[in-house]
Formats: sequence, C-alpha cells, structure tokens
Amino acid sequence: MGPFRLGAVTFILINRRGQPALVAHPQKRHRTMTKALSLSSTSASAAAEQRTIADIMDGIRAVVRALRLNTRAIEKQLGISLAQLWVLQILAEKPAESLNELAVATATHQSSVSVVVRRLVERGLVTRTTAHQDKRRVRIDLTDGGRSLLKQAPPTVNVSLVAGLRRMAPDSREQLGALMREWLSGSGLDLSAEQPMLMEEDA
Repeated sequence: MGPFRLGAVTFILINRRGQPALVAHPQKRHRTMTKALSLSSTSASAAAEQRTIADIMDGIRAVVRALRLNTRAIEKQLGISLAQLWVLQILAEKPAESLNELAVATATHQSSVSVVVRRLVERGLVTRTTAHQDKRRVRIDLTDGGRSLLKQAPPTVNVSLVAGLRRMAPDSREQLGALMREWLSGSGLDLSAEQPMLMEEDA
C-alpha cells in the first residue's frame, strides 16, 4: 500500500496489482454529500409546498361545487337563487329594520343585498315598507307567499359555511380572514369592489 496523508491531500492507495488507486478527497466527498442532501431537502420542500397548495385548491373546489349543486337544486325546486333563499331564511327569524341590518346578517354589502331584496319584492315574496318614524328606514318582511315557499326549502350551503365560521375560535377566524385577504390580494383580485351575494348575478 502506498503512502497517504490526512488533511487537504488526496489519498493515494496502491491496489493489489501495484497500481495507484485514487480515493476521493475528504473535502470533495463532504461537498458532494452536502449537495446531495441539499437537493433532497429542496425536493422534499417543493413536494410539501405542492401538497399544501393542492389541499387549499381542493378546499376551494369543494366550496364552489357545493354552492353550484345547492343553487341548481334550489332553482329547480323553488325557482329562486341560493342568495334569495338565504335572505328569506334570515327574514323568517325576524324582519329586518333596514337594508344595512340585512347586509350584516348576510355578511355582505348593502348594495348587494339590496339587489336580492328587490328581486324578492318583484316576485311577491318580500315586502319593503317605510318606517313611519323615520322615512329613511325601510322594514323588510316576508309575505305569506314567502313563508309558504320556505316550507319547501332545503338547507343552504351559505348557512352551513357561516355556521362553520362561527364555530371556529375567534383567533383562528381572524387569522383565516387575514390569510384570505393576503392570498387574494397577492393573486391580483380586487377586494375593494362590492361583491354580489354568493351565486347571485350582478344587477
């Protein structure tokens, strides 16, 4: 066996035939192993990131699908939209003393819920009456036709989604809201625009 030195010098060994056999430099071997571990770590990180993104997108798809199926069933059975049924269900608990009160109850903007109320009034399912004490306030209530229609109504996904949010811990709910805003803003969506109620066409 030929001489070899430790440290920064490449090992030189002599094989059985008396020929020198080079052995990898310790530092070079270390760099190769480090690079392999780094690539493996990067690959694992990328895979974990992709799984997380897939889970989030699956959740969005599940919500969209549930809303689409729900609104199709409601339109076929009742002839109204999912958003319109949700407003009827809220008014069945108690009349709204203003559009703003109804907007808060539906977690949407006043102008958006106003479109839904107008369509329900046109169908004779809801009434809008001006308060005697304050002409600026409008009381919104069900008609007999609205109450009759509600007896045939299936559950709505909107109600289930809001109920699920209310069951969350306050900190978790606030964190979810902040993360949603960060995600959607980062995706280039305009969050400043007034959004229509779920599954309700714009006016």
